[in-house]
Amino acid sequence: MKLWEKSVQVNKDVESYTVGKDREMDLYLAPYDVLGSMAHITMLESIGLLTKEELNILLKELKEIYKVTVSGKFEIEEGIEDVHSQVELMLTRKLGDVGKKIHSGRSRNDQVLVDLKLFTRDQIHVLVDTVSKLIDVLLSQSEKYKDVLMPGYTHLQIAMPSSFGLWFGAYAESLVDDLQLLLAAYKVCNRNPLGSAAGYGSSFPLDRQMTTDLLGFDSMDYNVVYAQMGRGKMERVVAFAIAGIAGTLSKLSYDACLYNSQNFGFIKLADEYTTGSSIMPHKKNPDVFELTRAKCNKLQALPNDITLIINNLPSGYFRDLQIIKELFIPSFEEMDDCLNMVTRMMAEVKINEHILDDPKYMLIFSVEEVNRLVLQGVPFRDAYKQVGLDIEKGNFVHDKKVHHTHQGSIGNLYNDHIDLLRQQIIGQFNFDKVMRAQNALLDSVY
Repeated sequence: MKLWEKSVQVNKDVESYTVGKDREMDLYLAPYDVLGSMAHITMLESIGLLTKEELNILLKELKEIYKVTVSGKFEIEEGIEDVHSQVELMLTRKLGDVGKKIHSGRSRNDQVLVDLKLFTRDQIHVLVDTVSKLIDVLLSQSEKYKDVLMPGYTHLQIAMPSSFGLWFGAYAESLVDDLQLLLAAYKVCNRNPLGSAAGYGSSFPLDRQMTTDLLGFDSMDYNVVYAQMGRGKMERVVAFAIAGIAGTLSKLSYDACLYNSQNFGFIKLADEYTTGSSIMPHKKNPDVFELTRAKCNKLQALPNDITLIINNLPSGYFRDLQIIKELFIPSFEEMDDCLNMVTRMMAEVKINEHILDDPKYMLIFSVEEVNRLVLQGVPFRDAYKQVGLDIEKGNFVHDKKVHHTHQGSIGNLYNDHIDLLRQQIIGQFNFDKVMRAQNALLDSVY
């Protein structure tokens, strides 16, 4: 069944080509398609396009379909074009002609728009929770190992003293900044396109504010043409936020692979997160981090992939936009998998607490010695030259202690401030509002 089909049947090869992976991707959207329909028909009753009795029987049946979608048993039947057609077919089979009334005042264009936004909104909620769990682990490890020094590098040359407190905490704060970008993307996502129909509105007196409130959106996409223009743009904006998280994980994965190698020996990965060699019996390879690095680098290409699909499209709807779903929808699951795996590995990583016992790291304390002399009244340039000459002569020694006290340094990590910033950002998502609206819609009786 095709919602647009009249007397002429489409060629089967053309049908297969144009549908592509749409049915597969639409299974992710099924619960949200039902929620969007529930809000839409509630609004239709309020403007007189459905009777109260029709609304009640439609809502009752849509709630049953919703249960099927969240149970994982929902299927799009062979020959059915998409999730919208399947839901409408299930209603008409059960309720007859009243099931055909749910499409008044909307198009599949604004249906898929609202489905994608509701799906993305939920996936961002999951992503925020998963990122936050990793931040918890990183901050905990930062506090646990805050007094364990390690060499810091510039140009891959030993440079200055760092600490595992700084190393773990740095990635925690990076993820907090990634949440800030994700919040901005969420704000773009959490606006209601329903009622824009095919992109030019409707002659029905639709109450778009009502559906906005019923679905828990912050606001509507006000201009109906822009609502359609937002498809692809919303996905690209969210993809940039996903890419930010992926970039942090990719860098962390590189560090972990490097520091786990015998030449560094800074950390040791838990055996269950390493793999072996088919020929070298001693090998314990950091394959999990290597795969995470590759997956995250692939995710960082997502904004560009979406851009290349949408960058030469004028306003209005085009079928090109369908392909974005195949790139965008699976990205959340892949990002979530990477986050969960890294969280587990970082929680169990073993730290070498005696790295700086090796005399080759003595020179990282040269700046500490320069600063010690400056504090005694020696001009900085003179102190720098004096320490440099000692190094050249092989006379440099230091007690391997650091005395940093400023905010965010070895001796004053400011982890509590990183955590507070994290909590402030998460609070601005206001996920509770969305959950209240969704639960009220599912519990609605009119």
